[in-house]
Amino acid sequence: MKTGLFFGSFNPIHLGHLIIANYMANYTELDEVWMVVSPHNPFKNKKGLSNSYDRLEMVRLATENSLQLKVSDIEFSLPQPSYTIDTLTFLEEKYPNKEFAIIMGADNLASFKKWKNYEVILKNYEIYVYPRPGISVEEWKNHTSIILTETPQMDISSTFIRKSIKDKKNIQYFVPDHVIAFIEGKSMYR
Repeated sequence: MKTGLFFGSFNPIHLGHLIIANYMANYTELDEVWMVVSPHNPFKNKKGLSNSYDRLEMVRLATENSLQLKVSDIEFSLPQPSYTIDTLTFLEEKYPNKEFAIIMGADNLASFKKWKNYEVILKNYEIYVYPRPGISVEEWKNHTSIILTETPQMDISSTFIRKSIKDKKNIQYFVPDHVIAFIEGKSMYR
């Protein structure tokens, strides 16, 4: 079984994330996608992040009816900030019978050479890349570990969702209803 790892802060999760995960699980060689909630991405400021367990719960709520999308809190027990290579090493030891691949946006691929041990990741794992508006991945086009996908593009971000909530805008159709109810119940992002 081939498992795609879709790392993210998911602060909050939105339909763009879900479309990417669903596409990867159904239109590529991947059998399932694990949505890996990152407590602290080394390239992001931790100050603006909501509670890790709230973000994990929102991802659970958003994926509860999917057989191919799973939620993972694997990075909660690892040192922070979370480095992908460390998580991959841990997962390989814990699940020796699984084949893992990484899912990332073209924007992350563009800065991939800044990642810790990126050469090791490239050598040992496939990377499924979804397009991002205005980002070129030409230099990676012929790399054997890079799979460029035709994932539908949605120019929507968690930053946009948080700002919309703060500005008291309606986020219906951008975020699953269960997640909206959770956000409202906890008065998040106000």
